[in-house]
Amino acid sequence: MTIPSQTARPRPLVAGNWKMNGLKPSLKEVSAMRSAVEAGGAGRAELALCPPATLVMAVAELCRGSAITVGGQDCHAKASGAHTGDISAQMLKDCGATYVIVGHSERRTDHKETDADVAAKALAAKSAGLVAIICVGETEAERRAGQELTVVARQLEGSIPADFTSAELVVAYEPVWAIGTGLTPTTQDVANMHASIRGLLVKKLGEEGAGVRILYGGSVKPGNAVELMGVPDVDGALVGGASLTAKDFMGIAGAYATA
Repeated sequence: MTIPSQTARPRPLVAGNWKMNGLKPSLKEVSAMRSAVEAGGAGRAELALCPPATLVMAVAELCRGSAITVGGQDCHAKASGAHTGDISAQMLKDCGATYVIVGHSERRTDHKETDADVAAKALAAKSAGLVAIICVGETEAERRAGQELTVVARQLEGSIPADFTSAELVVAYEPVWAIGTGLTPTTQDVANMHASIRGLLVKKLGEEGAGVRILYGGSVKPGNAVELMGVPDVDGALVGGASLTAKDFMGIAGAYATA
């Protein structure tokens, strides 16, 4: 399967979410990624790395002037204040970040974040000049009950503030049951969900909704990247564990090397 021409689609984005992984020795992988990108290993795709907060500044420095941008994994809804242990969107921007992930299923589950919480963080990202990567996705029980479209529609409606533009927002669809499990939906399942998300974005944001990049996440690997990235309205990927090494991450980004 080949990826359709990208001329009529937004510039693809392949973002790596390192989660709570990565120490200073991991920076050698970032250097290898930069070298691979400069050799054409990602085609016209943009790559973004979202390391733990302790490495955001170092990764930003390593990637300066390249086609790799940097993001945070979360931010507080407030710009500053007595919030011990939290990090603001402005702090991430100050470290060199371009993106910030908000509403990841692990935040929604582990920290009981609501759609309203996610929307507040997205607004904070916009205020700081960051692009918010808003995550949505259903659990296995919700999919088995046939509720996946309803669940994701509710999350989108509650998590995306009004008046966002396509330059300020990325949506990442991650079926919760597929994250880190090795399981993936069928390409038709992905196509159906992304088409639904596109329609909802256009309904909510008007013409801007047509240009918002929609990423697929959930056990994306080098072996299935070309097939998944070729699905209509899949404008890239949000990658978990496979983004920790240059070999695997560039194996996924390589889906765009000849597109």
